[in-house]
Amino acid sequence: MQVRDGPTRVAIMHGVRWDLQRSNNKYKMNQHYSDSLRKMGFDMARIRVAILGAGRIAQHMADTLVKMAADSRYADLVEPYAVAARDAVRAADFAAKYGFPVSYGSYEELVADPNVDLVYIATPHNLHAEQAILCMKAGKGVLVEKAFGANAAQTREMLAVAKETGMLCAEAIWTRYMPSRAIIDKILASGAIGEIQAIDANLCYPTTAKARITDPALAGGALLDVGVYPINFIDMIMHNAPIARIESSMRAYETGVDAHNSMTFYYENGVMATAQSSILCHSDRTGSVWGTDGYMVCQNINNVEAIDVYDGNHTVVAHYDVPAQLTGYEYEVAAAAQAVIDGRTECEEMPHADTLRIMELMDSLRRDWNLTYPFER
Repeated sequence: MQVRDGPTRVAIMHGVRWDLQRSNNKYKMNQHYSDSLRKMGFDMARIRVAILGAGRIAQHMADTLVKMAADSRYADLVEPYAVAARDAVRAADFAAKYGFPVSYGSYEELVADPNVDLVYIATPHNLHAEQAILCMKAGKGVLVEKAFGANAAQTREMLAVAKETGMLCAEAIWTRYMPSRAIIDKILASGAIGEIQAIDANLCYPTTAKARITDPALAGGALLDVGVYPINFIDMIMHNAPIARIESSMRAYETGVDAHNSMTFYYENGVMATAQSSILCHSDRTGSVWGTDGYMVCQNINNVEAIDVYDGNHTVVAHYDVPAQLTGYEYEVAAAAQAVIDGRTECEEMPHADTLRIMELMDSLRRDWNLTYPFER
């Protein structure tokens, strides 16, 4: 395949010319042509991915992109391209470390680059909305690290811009994209544990040494950083079943953010689900689903490592390993890249409606705790 840039991007394959019309820095082709190319064993030009931010999680994503580019399953889909930080030297060092060809000392320079197709936003929660909107208005799709925003108002603003611009706007909560999700669904649908009666999930890490975790101005606290995982674990199992009521409590950190929280969700269908998250301690990170005939235990809800199914006598009757990963981030990147190619504004693994609903739920929990961030007052 040969690709030439110009007013249109021209792909020459098997002697056939394909014009990919340019729109908002994206190249789209008729779906019939796209399907035909895939049947011939070709795909559209690789999606050039940029990272906005150069912290720890950005490094994890950079490592993922490099591994994807070297993996035959993803090499024709994504290309590690650029990184931007507020410090040009830091960005250049980051790019050199991971072999990215381009670095920028400002976010504005990054979004002005016409070669960028997709931006992964890896900054504190309070900055996500502003930066995602900047990218989308510049014609870039965005994959926004969880929590998607600081609150539901910011989330609605981002989703409105996605609709207005036609740009992808997806939440990077990796557990929604992982193969373990389908494995869990299949186990429960099989009736292996009978009728679901209760769910329990927890995720706790001692992370108070990190300023972004404890600073209210950065939308810190356990809920948005780690609490979103047990909430999503429960939500994926319940498939958006209506909640009748919620009881919750939290222990505040000295800065005012939530340091440890506990939540109980009472569903209209009778299922009762409990969740805990903390920035003070370690936990076993387990996700359990209890049924009338047995129960299922997932090891590490933050990245499910294995799943065991028990009968009523507490005997393991089935064990499931999850597929080997590059890093675990490859699934959300692949989904986002394909969505950009397809011209979609959302990923089916985490549609906008689910992102907004989870953020509204977390807003309601903070209201119950009288917890507001300085920028919300």
